[in-house]
Amino acid sequence: SGAVARALAGTGHAVSTLSRLDLAAAAEGSMLGAYQFVEYKTNGNGKEPVGRVGLLADATNGSGDDSAVLRRAVAIAAAVRTARDLVNTPPNDLYPASFADRARQLATDAGLEVEVLDEAALAQGGYGGVLGVGGGSSRPPRLVRLRWSGGDSPRASVALVGKGITFDTGGISIKPAQNMDAMTSDMSGAAAVIATAVLAAQLELPVTVTATVPMAENMPSATAYRPGDVLRMYGGKTVEVLNTDAEGRLILADAIVRAAEDSPDYLIETSTLTGAQLVALGTRTAGVMGSDELRDRVAEHAKVTGEGGWAMPLPEELRGDLDSKLADLANITNHRWGGMLAAGVFLREFVPDELAWAHIDVAGPAFNTGKPWGYTGKGATGVPVRTLAAVLTDIAENG
Repeated sequence: SGAVARALAGTGHAVSTLSRLDLAAAAEGSMLGAYQFVEYKTNGNGKEPVGRVGLLADATNGSGDDSAVLRRAVAIAAAVRTARDLVNTPPNDLYPASFADRARQLATDAGLEVEVLDEAALAQGGYGGVLGVGGGSSRPPRLVRLRWSGGDSPRASVALVGKGITFDTGGISIKPAQNMDAMTSDMSGAAAVIATAVLAAQLELPVTVTATVPMAENMPSATAYRPGDVLRMYGGKTVEVLNTDAEGRLILADAIVRAAEDSPDYLIETSTLTGAQLVALGTRTAGVMGSDELRDRVAEHAKVTGEGGWAMPLPEELRGDLDSKLADLANITNHRWGGMLAAGVFLREFVPDELAWAHIDVAGPAFNTGKPWGYTGKGATGVPVRTLAAVLTDIAENG
């Protein structure tokens, strides 16, 4: 249905007949396939997206409330489209302060509690990772917290954490110029957890959902952090910076420690964290790491939703490769092997031992730099919103 919706651009009205069992997939696929981001096009894309799609279900197949199924599917697809809109917005317009404002507006409209920490509050709170990474930019960092209560009787509490690097030059360890424009997508994890927290409220899921979203711009300047610096993170641990382009894990470490202070039952973090994810798993399959049971649960939902995910280990021997002579740990290893896993091992250092947690590396799946396929156009994909929605629904139903 997604590919069909893309092909029907310029069509006013389309009707599809299908099994009742396919309703949700057809609705999601149609909305995602028809998605266009034309905010900065003076003449649009030439063809308007399909104006209206009618879905006719065979009443002899399946059972249940079709309208409820459709409402849920439409809400999920709308959340994915929200994440896509945020990621596709260029970094001159989406920077930490403006990103925080948009998150606040989305959350307020959905009835969520909102807290935004500016640079002064971050300094007072000791968020050394966020401040270190964001210190090179004239546009200071933020940390946003959104909370959906879960209603009267929440089944469990889930902390969501998403990486919000609004643009990543690599900092002093600057990236090559080629393809740097794609680093506008380095806040895909943040966009996904913001959209998911809002979705949880819209669906009235009986799960307390708190999103903790660090936002920073990684720029080179006279005030930028340097290779060789030691940062004191939120919670007190120290990290030696060996490469300023391994910045995402630094802001995430602060956010993970803060999120864990709420004593959630589960913590799920997602980020465009490593180029090594693409080397290991390609452009369409996220790497899922963390505590065994939750890792496998998240990876299975990623497969079922069609977003793609594969459970990966966190080898104990990699922890020694993060040892530092100056600090509690370094932000990278001194070799190229297992880079995706080493980043996961780094994050694990900031997760309480007893907490069930998962890390979803979506460096490839979050942003399509190739040709459109299925319901996925060029640019932001909205991954892993549907995976997170499926996991939250599972937790709401089964704990």
